Amino acid sequence: MLSGALSGYLVQRLQYDDALNGLAKQALLLRQPIQQMDCGRRIAGRCASTGEELAANLDTNLASLNLGDSRLILLDRPRQTHQPYRVLYDSTGDLLPGTPVPLGRETVVSGISVREGTPTLNGEIYLAAAAQSTARNVSFIIVAQPEAKVAAQATGQLATPILESAGAGLVLAIVVTLILSRTITRPLGELRRAAEDVAGGQYARRVRITGRDEIGVVGQAFNRMAEAVERTRHQQRTFLANVSHELKTPLTSLIGFSQALMDGSLRTDEEKARAATILHEEAQRVLRMSQELLDLARVESGQLALNPHPVDLGVQLQQEIEIVRKRAEARHLTLRLSVPTALPPVHADPDRLHQILENLLDNAVKYAPESTTVWISAEPQLGGRITTAVRNRLGVRVPDPDRMFDRFYRGDPSRSSAGGVGLGLAISRELAIAQNGDLRAELSADGTMCLKLDLPVSPQPPASQQTPSRGPLRLEPNPQPRA
Repeated sequence: MLSGALSGYLVQRLQYDDALNGLAKQALLLRQPIQQMDCGRRIAGRCASTGEELAANLDTNLASLNLGDSRLILLDRPRQTHQPYRVLYDSTGDLLPGTPVPLGRETVVSGISVREGTPTLNGEIYLAAAAQSTARNVSFIIVAQPEAKVAAQATGQLATPILESAGAGLVLAIVVTLILSRTITRPLGELRRAAEDVAGGQYARRVRITGRDEIGVVGQAFNRMAEAVERTRHQQRTFLANVSHELKTPLTSLIGFSQALMDGSLRTDEEKARAATILHEEAQRVLRMSQELLDLARVESGQLALNPHPVDLGVQLQQEIEIVRKRAEARHLTLRLSVPTALPPVHADPDRLHQILENLLDNAVKYAPESTTVWISAEPQLGGRITTAVRNRLGVRVPDPDRMFDRFYRGDPSRSSAGGVGLGLAISRELAIAQNGDLRAELSADGTMCLKLDLPVSPQPPASQQTPSRGPLRLEPNPQPRA
């Protein structure tokens, strides 16, 4: 419809230009007969007619000029050059003689200069063309037509095709709109229903929306979200099952042995001491599990307070190895530590760094096959970083390195009591990130798992507080032979 309206306007302007050109040509053709009528009376071989005689002559012979529906206006010759042109004759009789009429812009038609314009005559706009006359009493011959009549002719010619085009365009627009609406609303409806299904607990719900457009991208994002929700719900169910199982064993022991102490069924001091030992160990186990859950909640909520300062990583690693030495020797594991000379300190919270390293070494000691070696090393890297690596060979069950840091993930679910509930590495990674570091796992082709901790180098402490340079560390406990 807009295209039709614009086309109508352009065609109307073209019609105006054609009408003006036609009026100009008609004015040029009238110059000769009007000059002859102006010389109706001669004296001594020269024209002696007046303007009044020319007007009377025109009224008598107007039909012979073949004006059709055009209006003829003749302007007199002013006696002085600065005076305006005034009406000498008007074929309609509406303009009185002496009425000034403006001339339009100058243009060229058929190689002759003419004037074209849109004067207002008696309150009505006209399209007018004026040709200069050589007659004695006439300066310009004006041929005019009402603008409304020319516009009506143009509109009448274009009304039918414009309406037909507009109708066809409207129908086409409705059809295209319905198709596009169907194309857009159908996948949106499917997304709405899928979202309601996921909200209702159907976490396996997916949408069949593909493509590279915006809706296809939204559909793919929805599927990824649904997969993440399903995976999280599965992890939560697994966690609840693991926590229930982990709590059930120590709580059963706590209840059983405490009941035995209360009812007096434990008579000897040896039995009472054994019961007290088991009660203490199981209580520590429950406390450790609760602390892990609390640490994870604090780290994820950003409420864990950190106090980072320079830490000698070589000394820290020696202390951590001493903590796990007895457990490593019990499984006939060899621990090897390699730290370069003058290793710069790392910028970390000592307590949280101890927690991370304890989890890494504890994980290696628990899951490394017996009578194998665990390698611990620390090396400075480019960009002001220090990488601590803990490597050990794997047993029959190989953990997924991409999921090792997921909450509640355990590489060997059968080792419940040894492996905990799978929160240690998840907490360690969050603690590393909180200290501007990173923790990642790499699995080599020969079946060796490497856990790498990256931490930023701390600015060197003042000279008085610097740790003396030490040679490369090599720690290797002597494994005890198997019984």
